[in-house]
Amino acid sequence: MVSNKTPLFAISLASAVLAACGGSSGSSMSPPVSTTPQSAPMSLLVSDASNEDWATIGVKILSIALVPQGGGSNVTVYTAPSPAPIVNLAQLDQIAEILGNVSVPTGTYTAAVLTLSANAGDILLTVAADPEAGFAGVAGTTIPASQIQIQHTQGTSPNLTVPVNVNFVSPLVVSASQNNALNLEFDLDHPAFIVGHVPPGAGATQWAVNFNGPVRHHPLHGLSRLVLRHTYGAVTAIATDNSSITITKEFPTQPVASPETATGSTQSLQILADNANGTIFYDVDAKTHTVIKDFSQEASLVGKSVRVAARYQENGTLVATRIWASAQFNNVWLSPEGHVLHVNTGTNVVTVSNESGRGVDLVVDGQTQFFFRQPENALADATPIATGPAFLASHDLVRGFKVHASVVDPLATPLLAQSIDIEVAKYDGKISAADMGGFTYSRTFQTASDDYSITLPYLDSGTANGTDAMGNPITGYKWWNFAFPTVISSGTNAISQFIAATDNSVNFGGSVGAVPSRGVSFASWNDPAHANGWSASATVLTPSLLPLGVVASGLIGNAFTMSVPGGTNAPSVQVSSTTASATLVYQVDMTHGVLTISPIDITTSGGMAALTSGLTAGEPVAVYGLPQLDGSIKAYVLAYYTGELPAA
Repeated sequence: MVSNKTPLFAISLASAVLAACGGSSGSSMSPPVSTTPQSAPMSLLVSDASNEDWATIGVKILSIALVPQGGGSNVTVYTAPSPAPIVNLAQLDQIAEILGNVSVPTGTYTAAVLTLSANAGDILLTVAADPEAGFAGVAGTTIPASQIQIQHTQGTSPNLTVPVNVNFVSPLVVSASQNNALNLEFDLDHPAFIVGHVPPGAGATQWAVNFNGPVRHHPLHGLSRLVLRHTYGAVTAIATDNSSITITKEFPTQPVASPETATGSTQSLQILADNANGTIFYDVDAKTHTVIKDFSQEASLVGKSVRVAARYQENGTLVATRIWASAQFNNVWLSPEGHVLHVNTGTNVVTVSNESGRGVDLVVDGQTQFFFRQPENALADATPIATGPAFLASHDLVRGFKVHASVVDPLATPLLAQSIDIEVAKYDGKISAADMGGFTYSRTFQTASDDYSITLPYLDSGTANGTDAMGNPITGYKWWNFAFPTVISSGTNAISQFIAATDNSVNFGGSVGAVPSRGVSFASWNDPAHANGWSASATVLTPSLLPLGVVASGLIGNAFTMSVPGGTNAPSVQVSSTTASATLVYQVDMTHGVLTISPIDITTSGGMAALTSGLTAGEPVAVYGLPQLDGSIKAYVLAYYTGELPAA
């Protein structure tokens, strides 16, 4: 079995209290807010996290419905246009894509039901330009629909769907008098999400895509800190007072076409110019850029295609930080978006991996501006943090950062970078040398020149850093266990607790040796204690990467031992059957060459009996977990195998 390595995909429903639409600078997004108390507006967003192996994980979200508390019919809050656009999860790395604005009946909701399209060709998988060593997919290739097995489908072709049910950690209260937010995370690093396998007697790898299980509720507080993906649209109107434009939301066509075209929608968005700090306006056709505080000089925008970097204000209005405009959709789209693939400080070339599975080279010259998205700080969000190639030194831009670049001339060869939006500054890898001043990340890639070892200081203790699970403000560094995203460590003891949590490893001996703690950190630029540099604002301790192993001794007292190829030791694996913190267990069964992935609830006696029966000596097992102080590993996800064993 080959599991993909993609951390999180989140669907966020953010309910905002919006003023009635109009022409003033305080006007809100359309459609206008109802004056009756029976409903409240809701902005609908999707987001995820990075992945090294896939350039595209494309899904069609057909609908989203909320489940009322106390019973009653589900309330559909989103229905996709026809044809339904494909959302590429690989591009939504900790950032949000606006699907549109919806009106939701006020009330309390306890769950959500997502409906995804599941016909052949509705799930798109394109391998990244430089995947991890040993990954089963060939770099830059698109997986044929015949090799994608979508799990748990309902209905008949051509109307196959997959329903995804998510219970909320706490009820969602939709009110016309306050902002509300809902965050639903798809765990894309889950070993049961995308499973590559070669059935007995088959030559080609099959990819089983499973949406049943790797989804959870992660409370979200506040709209103003959300980093939004650049939004595409067609301008339909300019406000009479020139304060805003109205666009019809558009999605780039998937798979990518040449020239690229747009998939339209019926969703309308109103976007304000920043009348205080100014919005940078790029005329892609004229190759010029200016700073505007209204649209009084942009009457020709109506009918044009735009790409907008926007931010939410607390009242739910959208304000543009930067706008790119052209008479052709392809011109605003033809700007590399994706993860940094390579940084060549000798030639001043940054390579960005796009969703077609290829790297796009960008030359950085003395005029190239670098921005770091900070929507909670309007001035910082619109101000470049650096200009020119000097920024490429000292690992200030590394492989894995999520960026959206713009070029001076989309038809030039080579492409010259006009600006590079750093949407997510992310370092990850093996954690070592953690002390009260900082810690070191060591990261290796298939391409050795991309490797880095960098020491990050912690965020200054007085710097605002979001909220905890209860909505209380946090200052300074924070971290959490990947398995428990609502249990955040922050405050005066956060650093000492982090040091203790990362000073563990599990030792398999032999050529495998010790498996250390790992994590991913999101960095902040230029905090008061660390001028003109990155500091770690938040760290997620992620499951250690263990090879596929076999059970050495069976489950006794919620623990078993496992061995892996090349190892000489068989460490203990701890599982939990405690409700709300139980190990996520999956039975992976292959019968007659068909792979089926089924969640097992080990908080029940039947589920624990099934796990005990499956974990017999010699049986293959996959474990994703965190090293413990006693040398064991605490399993977050466990998959055991039944039926015919795959060829690979």
